[in-house]
Amino acid sequence: MAAPLPPSRPRIPGSGLAKGLAVTLRTMTRKTVTAQYPDVQPELPPRSRGVIALFEENCTVCMLCARECPDWCIYIDSHKETVPAAAPGGRERSRNVLDRFAIDFSLCMYCGICIEVCPFDALFWSPEFEYAETDILELTHERDKLRAWMWTVPEPPALDPGAEEPKEIAAARKTAEKLEAQRAKEAQQAQEAQQNQEAQQNQEAQQARATQQDQKEEGEE
Repeated sequence: MAAPLPPSRPRIPGSGLAKGLAVTLRTMTRKTVTAQYPDVQPELPPRSRGVIALFEENCTVCMLCARECPDWCIYIDSHKETVPAAAPGGRERSRNVLDRFAIDFSLCMYCGICIEVCPFDALFWSPEFEYAETDILELTHERDKLRAWMWTVPEPPALDPGAEEPKEIAAARKTAEKLEAQRAKEAQQAQEAQQNQEAQQNQEAQQARATQQDQKEEGEE
């Protein structure tokens, strides 16, 4: 058998109205803050998702972003060009050339999957958000507009001082240190060889002077 519920406190008439009036009084005594937009631009968080910017030089037309987009709002067109051989007797190569890269922002849900899956860092988040249009058809922005937004992309935040060094930077630093050590070793070997050559030349010059002195003494006798 269930235990009986504890008796509830008697409700004071008008307590709800008093609480509501207290909230109203507290709000009335606070200073109002009005954002004077668009005269004053808002301060956006550093990772704001405004629009997607395109760094066209890094795009290899792999189509990975278009295939992974859940809304199918990315449109890419390209063609192949033949690149002549770099050296005589070499083989010609073909490469993809980007003709069109457009994003329909009326369909985009700003999930960021296209930016995450891009293997060559060709897509970035831009904090720009003022791109409203009167016609929904004009929300499909072509690569020229996406390229212009690239210059509004903020710099990446600084790494945590205690964070692990990125693998790419560590590999590049180790390679640079190895090359520097090799160059220093080659310079030291060249310096030692030059010193040995100078010492040998001095020794030969001393021997030549000694021989001349001996011949001169023999002639005088």
